[in-house]
Amino acid sequence: MRSQELMSSWADWNGTQRRWTMPTGSVLQFCHCKNEEDVFNYMSQQFDIILLDESTQFTRFIYRYLLSRNRATKDRVTPFMAMATNPGNVGHSWFKSEFVDCGPPEQVHSVEVEEGVFEDHIFIPAFLSDNEILEKRDPMYRKKLESQPEIYKKQLLEGDWDIFAGQYFSEFRRNIHVCKPFDIPKWWKRFRSLDYGLDMTACYWWAVSTYGICYIYRELHQLGLRLSEAAKKILAMTPKDEKIAYTVASPDLWNKRQETGTSGREIMAREGLFLTKAKHDRIAGWRTLREYLAPYEDEQGILTARLQIFDHCINLIRCLPQLLHDEHNPEDAADKPHSITHGPESVRYGIMSRPSKSVDDSLKFTEGMSESAKKGVIVNLEFERKYREELAQHRVRW
Repeated sequence: MRSQELMSSWADWNGTQRRWTMPTGSVLQFCHCKNEEDVFNYMSQQFDIILLDESTQFTRFIYRYLLSRNRATKDRVTPFMAMATNPGNVGHSWFKSEFVDCGPPEQVHSVEVEEGVFEDHIFIPAFLSDNEILEKRDPMYRKKLESQPEIYKKQLLEGDWDIFAGQYFSEFRRNIHVCKPFDIPKWWKRFRSLDYGLDMTACYWWAVSTYGICYIYRELHQLGLRLSEAAKKILAMTPKDEKIAYTVASPDLWNKRQETGTSGREIMAREGLFLTKAKHDRIAGWRTLREYLAPYEDEQGILTARLQIFDHCINLIRCLPQLLHDEHNPEDAADKPHSITHGPESVRYGIMSRPSKSVDDSLKFTEGMSESAKKGVIVNLEFERKYREELAQHRVRW
């Protein structure tokens, strides 16, 4: 046992009770909790610190109950719980929801774990490459992980929490598609995409680099907003000095409401938010989005993709990799559960508003021009066309 190497020279071991007693009287206790009913063995106990190994092997009930035993009555002692684990197993979903999806890693986040109950959580990712001692002692261990089936390899070797069986966008990788926020150059073209429903308003702000890389840099993901409220919120979240070329939105906002005879587009326009109707070809849209998610090596040999998401857009980062294949049409994404579909739908509308490959065919480039420079030309031409269309309809806000 590793603890024997570390502690036998200065602490007392009791094998029957499986505990170390320190010279100060403090106790390090080794415990087990194989089944949910085992938690009641600790009903009246108190632990200043609780450490769980392979925590995704426990259900959320076990984790939450043991946390209730995490308390201290000594002065200057702050109780806490720490957990180590790999992706997968029975506890994958609750661990991902409460730690991985709560925000950027290595930052403390206030997480609502029960209705009205908040806790401070922090997620610190670690990879095999961080364990230099293990790699040195067992150089074949990496090859063993690389030989596993794709899902297990991604989970165990790369610490990927976003890959699972039935996933629609298996291309999604946080280390490729999520980036730290930065100051966006003012000359980059910007637009918004919107998927509206009373159950969820999902609006995203996009910036397109000179080389055609799309950055999603702001997020509105809120339930219960009326059309007018959603329009006001979107405009309020847009600084007045931001030049938004257009806002592409779901086609159903053009439908007339039976009770009022007014469309959602018209209601939003009254508040000053003017919309452009999105293309609604679902399969073509998902295919195009998949192309933007496809990893490639940039000029420095770094793996990246044409779609990048700022790490504070936590709902999109959570929802996009959770999309499933439609059980009746494998080429389409499932439209349920609705709690995760609105963000990806909004992104699909945004992607479909981008220039198609046919634009490239109509242009003649100087011999020797780099691919990145060609993309820059296409981006600027397409935005000029889109802008002129919006300007002609008096829809551009400056």
